[in-house]
Amino acid sequence: MSEVRVVFVGAGPGSADLITLRGLQRLRQAEIVLADALTDPALRQEAPDAEWIDVGKRGFSAESTGQARINALLVECARRSARVVRLKGGDPSVFGRLEEELHALGQAGIASEVVPGITSALAAAAASQQPLTRRGVGRSVAFSTAMTRTGDLEARRSADTEVFYMAGRQLPSLAERLAEVGWPADTPVVAISRAGWPDERFSRHTVATLAEADALHHGRPTLVTVGAGARPVHPDDAHDDDQSPVSARTA
Repeated sequence: MSEVRVVFVGAGPGSADLITLRGLQRLRQAEIVLADALTDPALRQEAPDAEWIDVGKRGFSAESTGQARINALLVECARRSARVVRLKGGDPSVFGRLEEELHALGQAGIASEVVPGITSALAAAAASQQPLTRRGVGRSVAFSTAMTRTGDLEARRSADTEVFYMAGRQLPSLAERLAEVGWPADTPVVAISRAGWPDERFSRHTVATLAEADALHHGRPTLVTVGAGARPVHPDDAHDDDQSPVSARTA
């Protein structure tokens, strides 16, 4: 097998200290780093001599770097450097466009490695103390994007717990879609934005009241958990209407 020239590193969901030890080791060895927008800028201190290239995506912003350009940059950088790190927020394999980038490198005959990271759904579950699986009632979990590639909004009811990524701009519409696909109005829902960051925010709702979360989370990277994994662990939480940042309270 040819020498690995590109390493995909999951930076974790938010603060720099959520990266894995292996990911940090690979980052410190990098000569070139292609970094996503949602990675913590503090990670630059771990590879201060590397060339850093911002290839972030920012929703539908004109500032976003197109995927074709990222693919081309990966190949170009790998051909002029022995150690390239593609630093991705969360985990590279979860909504990280990893397949396209692996394909581009494979077509160019460039070997790569993937270092997993903590995906934001797991950070949200940890921050809000809402386990995604529950004994007896929560045996399956599904990860979905709220927005499709064509910009359409979708909701599903395919597992005991559904986690919807990229929902921050669509919370009222998502509430309507959840009802349309059969989630009862009183189904528990939690929303958390910027999970893993010091300013993360958590709020508790039902399908019927999810639209109310828009005021707190609008425009922020937001995950919505529906079903068994959103059920309150502590009975008193079921009537908790406090929507202050989770860092300032026990969820």
